[in-house]
Amino acid sequence: MLFNQRPSFNPAHITLGGVVCASLLSLAAFILTGPTAESRPAPADTVAAQDSQAAETPRAESPPPAAVEPAATEVAKAEPKKEELEAKAGWSWLTRVARANVPDEPTAELPTVAAPSPMQHTVTVRSGDTLMEVLTGAGIPRKDGHQAVTALTEVFDPRDLQVGQEITLEFEGDADGMAGRLMSVNLRESVDRDVGATRNAEGAFDPLEVVREFKLNPVRAGGVIADSLYVSAKRAAVPDRIILDLIRMLSFSVDFQREIQPGDRFEVTFERYFDDEGRAVKEGQILAASLTQKDETTTYYLYEPKDDGIADYFDEKGRSVKKTLMRTPVDGARLTSRFGKRRHPILGYTRMHRGVDFGAPTGTPIMAAGDGVIEKAGWHGGYGRYVRIRHNGTYKTAYAHMRRIKRGIKPGKRVKQGQIIGYVGSSGRSTGPHLHYEVIVNGRQANPLAVKLPTGRRLKGKELARFQEQLGVLKEQIAAIPVQTEVASAE
Repeated sequence: MLFNQRPSFNPAHITLGGVVCASLLSLAAFILTGPTAESRPAPADTVAAQDSQAAETPRAESPPPAAVEPAATEVAKAEPKKEELEAKAGWSWLTRVARANVPDEPTAELPTVAAPSPMQHTVTVRSGDTLMEVLTGAGIPRKDGHQAVTALTEVFDPRDLQVGQEITLEFEGDADGMAGRLMSVNLRESVDRDVGATRNAEGAFDPLEVVREFKLNPVRAGGVIADSLYVSAKRAAVPDRIILDLIRMLSFSVDFQREIQPGDRFEVTFERYFDDEGRAVKEGQILAASLTQKDETTTYYLYEPKDDGIADYFDEKGRSVKKTLMRTPVDGARLTSRFGKRRHPILGYTRMHRGVDFGAPTGTPIMAAGDGVIEKAGWHGGYGRYVRIRHNGTYKTAYAHMRRIKRGIKPGKRVKQGQIIGYVGSSGRSTGPHLHYEVIVNGRQANPLAVKLPTGRRLKGKELARFQEQLGVLKEQIAAIPVQTEVASAE
């Protein structure tokens, strides 16, 4: 029956004309056919006969409940609920008849809403910035910034932040495409190490450290010195850091201003690391270095004594290259004025010159001649920008006329031999860029080129035997590496 069908109704499909037509058809059928046989009254004798027959014929029993079709039973049970719903919606039986032949419309699927993507922002460290200032300057609340910095300090010293270093900030994105909470702070400390702080599920920050591993492949380079060691090594494409390490090493025994001659040769073997694609990414330590002057070659090898664990460079006899002080704390310079009496170029009269002058281009790095503590750093009268270092109870060194003093060099600061402390300039009473260098022995200035400096360590006994055993292996490894006169730099 129509009423047992489950219509999918849309009132828009029923028109007023349709309703009127259906009503007229029903009325016409009723007029033409008249009352049905079931509705007309029967004659009296017919009624009596029927009653007599009914008395003689036994009444048929109603079919048992099992004879009822389950589907009809389910429909009968569900139908009142459907009609109640339709009545609440204002549906009529005519509406159901009209909808019986209308196909169901497909149900539209709701669009899937993607979760907001994290948002990244990169900031660059400027001169004078602290890590906390970088975060708050990017709009991060001070509380979140403090928590992130606290976690980061477990894997990184914020004082090591460098000007120009990039810091990546990741924020939680919201539905409107706006940045939400700070989720992480990340920066590259070095080519092989990333550090950061990441927000965990509880909302706090955890430290993060990623260390990359590279393949070690030593490089052996060399060449002829035509002008200075620095320029010649640069011409062979030896990286700057390796050149400076080489100069620091040889400066203990070589006076670059007086003893290096055109035609001398150098050679250096150093560690180089490569990534998975074969690209050079960084340099390590110098393994060996040699200088040949007038057919006499001096070679120094890296060795870490077992007794104190302090790595140093030793010659083949086990003598350390190190001395208390370097002879020349600046490379590529020429000796322009010696120690002793001279006519002062500005004052115009003869006076004692209590140091030596090395002429060098403005900005040339000046190195600490030895380990020690900064005693004075700043302007010092006619000396201009001036630094003095106390090395021990006997020796001090002084450096004058600097263009500028390196950031962080101040009284009380401990420095290592070869560490850059400033840059060549012409401050104070000076006629051009140069370094005025003094060596002070027991409180009195001494000639830096003539003062006798104590030598470094000399290996003996079992330590010497261990060194010579390792030296044989190192020599074989170096001999297997071809000498390159041009090295592709990893810098």
